Amino acid sequence: MKKVFTKAFALAGATVLVAAGCATGTGAEVEASSVGEVEADTSATVRILMEAVPDTDIVQGLIADFNAEYPDITIEIEALAFDQMRDKLIASFQSSEPTYDLIVADNPWMDDFAPAGFLEPLDDRIANTPDFDHEDFFGPLREITDVDGVTYGVPFYNYALGYLYNEKTLADAGVSVPTSLDELVATSATLTTGGQTGLAMQPQRGYKIFEEWANFLFAAGGSIYNEDGSGALDSPEAAAALEAYIELYNNSAPENSLNWAFDEAFRSVSTGESAAMVSYNWNLPKLNGPDAGDLAGNFKLAPMPGGKQVLGSWSWAIPTNSAAPDAAWAFVSWITSKDVDVQRMIAGGAAIRQSTLENESVLAEGFGADYYAAIIAILSNAAPLSEGAGGEEMIQAVGTELSEAVAGTKSVEEALKAANDAINSIQG
Repeated sequence: MKKVFTKAFALAGATVLVAAGCATGTGAEVEASSVGEVEADTSATVRILMEAVPDTDIVQGLIADFNAEYPDITIEIEALAFDQMRDKLIASFQSSEPTYDLIVADNPWMDDFAPAGFLEPLDDRIANTPDFDHEDFFGPLREITDVDGVTYGVPFYNYALGYLYNEKTLADAGVSVPTSLDELVATSATLTTGGQTGLAMQPQRGYKIFEEWANFLFAAGGSIYNEDGSGALDSPEAAAALEAYIELYNNSAPENSLNWAFDEAFRSVSTGESAAMVSYNWNLPKLNGPDAGDLAGNFKLAPMPGGKQVLGSWSWAIPTNSAAPDAAWAFVSWITSKDVDVQRMIAGGAAIRQSTLENESVLAEGFGADYYAAIIAILSNAAPLSEGAGGEEMIQAVGTELSEAVAGTKSVEEALKAANDAINSIQG
C-alpha cells in the first residue's frame, strides 16, 4: 500500500493547499470534473510537456490516429530533457495563463504536485470513461498516482529495472541467471575475464547509484522506508547490500567507471565489454533491435535477483489550471486505452497494462513471449525509490552518500547513517 505522508511542505514558494484537488496552484477554487466520455466534436488545443525519450516519439506517431476520432482537438507536444522539465512545470502551474494543458509527471513529483493543488483529481473521470478498466494497469504503477486516497494520474511509462544479460556469454561460462544477491556477486565474478567484466554498473553520484543499489537492497531483504515512513537504511540488510555493491564494483565492473551512468553501461554491454547490466526493462528491444550491434539477438531480460526491483514511472496528469481539461482527458483516455496501448507496445513502448502483455498481436509482432513474461514478473513486484514529499531532494542526498562509500571516502556504516538521516530530515 502507498504510505500516507502528512507533513506540510513548501514547493518553489507555493503555499501548500490543504484540500488537494479542490484548488489550483494559483489559489482559485475548482471542482474535480466528472467528464469521462468526451464528445467527438470537442474543439481545443492541448499543449503537452513530455520528456525527450523514445516513447514520446511513439506518442507523436499516434496523434494522426487520435485526430481520426477527435478531428478538432489539436495536440502540441514539447519534449525537453528531464532536468529542464520541473521548473517549467511549476511556472506553468502558478501562472494565470498556463503554458501546458496536460503533462507527464515523474513519480517523485506526484507527492509534491498533488498536495500543492497543482493536479486535477481523476477518480470521477476514470469511473465515467466506458471500458477504461483502470484495474488493468499494473498495481505498483497505479499506486504511484494515488496520493492520500485520490488518483491524480494515469500510467504512461514504466522505468522498472531488471537484469539484462548476454545469454550466450552466460551459457559459455556455464552459469545461470542469478536469483539472489550472493549469486549475482558470484556470477559477475565468474563472468569477469581478461577482456570482459561481469556487470556494467552505474555508480554515478546521486540518482543513478541509488536507483541501481536499491535493487540490491531489496535483494538483501531490506527496504527504503519503515512502516511509519521513517528511513530504514540503518539496517543490517542495507549494510549487506552496500558491501555487496562495493565488492561488485571493485571486482566485476569496468575500471574507472565510478562516474558511469546509463549511456556508458549500455555501450559496454552492447559491445560485449560487459556481460550484463541492471537497467530499464524496455532496453531489451534496443539491445536486440535492427540498429543494434553485432551481438543483437543475444540479450535476455530477467527479474532482479531476489525478485523485487526498483520502479520508476511517468504518469499523465491534468493541471488544475489547464485551459483544455476535457480535451486533455480525451487524449489521455485514448492513448492509454487497451487498443491503442497494444499499438504502442508493438512499436516498442514501455508496458503499463497487464492485458497488453498477453495480447496475441503483441506476442506475435513484438519482442518475444519471454520478454513480456519477464516484464509481468518485474512490474508485479516493484517499488519506487521515494514516497512522500521531497522525494527528488531525498534521492539526490542518499545517492551522494552511497557514492562516498563506493569511492572509499566514507565507511559503509557512516554512509548509511548519513543517508538515513537525510531521509528523515527531508521527508520525516
